[in-house]
Amino acid sequence: MTSKLLSPLQGTVLSVDVELGEEVSIGQRVALLESMKMEHEVMATSSGIVEEVHVQVGETVLEDQNLISLEFKEIANNTETTAVEIDPEHIREDLSEVNERHEIGLDHRRPKALEKRKATNQRTARQNLQDLLDDGSYIEYGPLTIAPQRKRRTLEDLIMNTPADGMIAGVGEVNGDLFPEEKTQCVVMSYDYTVLAGTQGGQNHRKKDRLFEIAKRWELPVIFFTEGGGGRPGDTDGMQVAGLDCLAFGLWAELSALVPLVGINSGYCFAGNAAILGCCDVVIATENSNIGMGGPAMIEGGGLGTYDPKEIGPMEIQRLNGVVDISVKDEEEAVQAAKKYLSYFQGPISNWDCQDQKKLRHLIPENRLRVYDVREIIEVMFDTGTLLELRKDFGVGVITMLARVEGRPVGVIANNPSHLGGAIDSDAADKAARFMQLCDAFDLPIINLCDTPGFMVGPEAEKTGLVRHVSRMFVTARSTSVPTCTIVLRKAYGLGAQAMASGGFKFPLFTIAWPTGEFGGMGLEGAVKLGYRKELEAIEDLEERDKTFQTLVERMYEVGKAVSMADHFEIDDVIDPMESRRWITRALKAASPTEPRKGKKRPMIDTW
Repeated sequence: MTSKLLSPLQGTVLSVDVELGEEVSIGQRVALLESMKMEHEVMATSSGIVEEVHVQVGETVLEDQNLISLEFKEIANNTETTAVEIDPEHIREDLSEVNERHEIGLDHRRPKALEKRKATNQRTARQNLQDLLDDGSYIEYGPLTIAPQRKRRTLEDLIMNTPADGMIAGVGEVNGDLFPEEKTQCVVMSYDYTVLAGTQGGQNHRKKDRLFEIAKRWELPVIFFTEGGGGRPGDTDGMQVAGLDCLAFGLWAELSALVPLVGINSGYCFAGNAAILGCCDVVIATENSNIGMGGPAMIEGGGLGTYDPKEIGPMEIQRLNGVVDISVKDEEEAVQAAKKYLSYFQGPISNWDCQDQKKLRHLIPENRLRVYDVREIIEVMFDTGTLLELRKDFGVGVITMLARVEGRPVGVIANNPSHLGGAIDSDAADKAARFMQLCDAFDLPIINLCDTPGFMVGPEAEKTGLVRHVSRMFVTARSTSVPTCTIVLRKAYGLGAQAMASGGFKFPLFTIAWPTGEFGGMGLEGAVKLGYRKELEAIEDLEERDKTFQTLVERMYEVGKAVSMADHFEIDDVIDPMESRRWITRALKAASPTEPRKGKKRPMIDTW
């Protein structure tokens, strides 16, 4: 009885591994074929004695062509050949090379770089990412890249000294402990200041392009550590003159209003790195940060003088002018702030607590002229420990915070009566308008806490372009689609009050007031002075004139107090302050979207 050993595919015979008369066991290799540049072993499917070999080396065979004929014979101790047992712990040479390349870029292999960071009280890029990301969740893109400088440096030098081309990037999970069943994947990126001063090289530009595209396609938030010196002039391997056709900045800008963009900086951040930072929704910076659109070399090259990098964009400037949203001590605090910020855009949480709401009854003084701290009201009204204030030191007439109510994330805009009596100036209006865009882009309801005498007035205020700046609040509010709620704490006068109510008291989901609320087309005192000027001037006795003035103010207050507004239905209700949370939660449940947002609602979020 004869059996045939057939070719499993079309190919060329590289070797015939048996001879006539040879005993063959099941599983023994009898020939080796090549097909499409790949080698294929032909194994015996039966045992026996080689009766005839039908092919020779170099011959092309077809699928199912007979290669070898066997005369059946029971072979002594014939057992099917088994695969060679492999030690799973064994590291092959090719894997060893890959492991070594990955190891080179890790902190423990770069002790000098690590010491430099310790000397400046800073962490390495990898230490920051390790702190930011959930354990075991990170996969890195492009860790084996090197600086494109092969024309001026050896490959060994580049491998050892330019790991990842100064850009560490990948995908990982953030806040998985808060949202165990929710999507917590993020794109994370960090310039590595220990590699060529964190400059933007050819390969790390391509790496940014790659990760930005991933963030766009899968709508993943991006957290970006931006420390570095901007564009790198020393790359030699590309075919370019100025490199102005790179895609990174355009791709990065396209992500605005699609996904949350979180920028973190520690140390120097100049030029291209600063442009990346400036496009972020939120800028978190440590106290040692210097941020500027040009570093010392660019300034000197422009003939503008010689400066130390610490003179350029220090934090005492960038906090006050609004460039920095959240100021922190160090990178550890920065990472925690980033995680907290991102959490508001990851959804509601189930565990929450709040203070005794009866406290709200007593936080506004009975004396209507006495100032108070509106932050205390916000701390009591919203969930405990959930407040995060943005741009605290800029536009201080308005306070903007992220918060939660019964675990649901919201944005809070509040007038600050401790500054200009709560009047809204240019900076405050810009701050509020931009915050509205941020909340709207990512579906956060907006809670307005109103206590304002209106927009700031006067010749000095007009020098700031007030007319244009404050009008941003109206056009921005009317472009949003998220629910807005307005609670009047005390003063609600004129156009400023309307701006705090999305353009007018009937536009918000509700407009309510506390018993301390007072309303008017303008401030009561000003209205009396203008409306009763002739009558007051006719009173010659100054003491009597002042008494009459106060009487008229009190009369106007009675007309414009909250209860009067409510009985004319110009507002929806006057409530016990302790009921504020109940109004917010009930109204927002009624206005909850039926489906999650997909794609962009807004073309972008204004960087300013």
